[in-house]
Amino acid sequence: MRVRVSEGAITLIHRSKTLSHLLQLHSLFLKTSLNHHPFFISQLLLSASTISLPFATTFFHSLPTLPPLFAWNTLIRAFASTPNPHYSFSLFRLLQTSPLNPDCFTYPFLLKACARSSCIPLGGTLHSLIFKTGFRSDRYVGNALLNMYADCHALRSARKVFEEITDKDVVTWSSMIAAYVACNSPLDAFRVFHQMGLTNEKPNSVTLVSLLSACTKMLDVSAGESIHSYVIRSHLEMNVALGTALFDMYAKCGRIDEAVVVFNSMGDKNLQSCTVMMSVLADHGRQKDVISLFNHMEDMGLEPDSLAFAVILSACSHMGLVCEARRYFDRMVRMYGIKPSVEHYGCMVDLLGRSGLIQEAYDIIKGMPMEPNDVILRSFLAACRNHGWVPSLDVDFLSKLESELGANYVLTANVFSTCASWKDANNIRVAMKQKGLEKIPGCSWVEV
Repeated sequence: MRVRVSEGAITLIHRSKTLSHLLQLHSLFLKTSLNHHPFFISQLLLSASTISLPFATTFFHSLPTLPPLFAWNTLIRAFASTPNPHYSFSLFRLLQTSPLNPDCFTYPFLLKACARSSCIPLGGTLHSLIFKTGFRSDRYVGNALLNMYADCHALRSARKVFEEITDKDVVTWSSMIAAYVACNSPLDAFRVFHQMGLTNEKPNSVTLVSLLSACTKMLDVSAGESIHSYVIRSHLEMNVALGTALFDMYAKCGRIDEAVVVFNSMGDKNLQSCTVMMSVLADHGRQKDVISLFNHMEDMGLEPDSLAFAVILSACSHMGLVCEARRYFDRMVRMYGIKPSVEHYGCMVDLLGRSGLIQEAYDIIKGMPMEPNDVILRSFLAACRNHGWVPSLDVDFLSKLESELGANYVLTANVFSTCASWKDANNIRVAMKQKGLEKIPGCSWVEV
């Protein structure tokens, strides 16, 4: 009978999907005394940590016996992945007061929590503790330590840890390369990659994604083409992350046709890759292709998010598609339940302003649930100036513009001039001179 209960409990744990299931399992554990068994405790916590972290925490602290180390690690890892990872440290301090000792899995989870909270001092303390407890030579712990320093942009410490790891694997090399790319040192990233080649360690897709990001930062399409050739020669799978990094590199280097070819050749596409491609097409003025891809994305069953709608609304704005933009905006709110952000409102104001629908644009600004930012206000005032018509503005409307930017004073003065309010326009220019502000001329640059 005991065996049947145990087998049934394991089956129920694996099938649990909701908080209601977890509560029923908790009741079963109490009735059958399974809450004394380390294995079942660990399995239930493992499942609960992905369904309801508050329940997992309550269950953990209500156990009549000391939880096994696996249970501690499970909960520490779960909290390390949340926006507030500080509870992982509280659990660790509690673990230190118990008879149990942290193992090679505990420290990587804690280091991940340090990285998410950007807490280098605490990471340094953990580094010292790792050294004292003898886990310094563990490659798994070393890679986690390297990643922690890299995520906190502490390049010197990351490099020191990297050099101290004697048994480097592809994760170690990839982490150091990614650290240099994240800290805007793409040349150093390629130097590490060259060293990696001398050790005969083969890169994986994660390594190549970081290198493609380095190519994008340097606008070095020839290096990106070399990586593309390596992918083809090595018969590496073109997964979503690698494919997205590759076509993004081509697009950022001005090779939009090659970017489209890579995107179309990808077997698997997700929302992120489609959104990046839409943004790429929009940057190159291919607004019709943006709308086509958005509709195709919906046909594939991918549900667009806030960012995808911001891209499609921006495309409609540049093409002057007022009716289409209104329809997409309405679908975003009614069909997908997405709350419009300031970027969505900004796209609509820009589109309506470009189209001469000044009053409707002003009504949107006044109806926004948040304060309009400086970009929206400048876009609206520029539309007023260009179309030679200004609605009745509130007294404090123009005062919301950034007061330390000379271009705002010039734009505001021009709007007053459009309304034939010469006195107000002159007052604005006088105030600009008194503050010593100037309108910086526009400029562009090319790299040869």
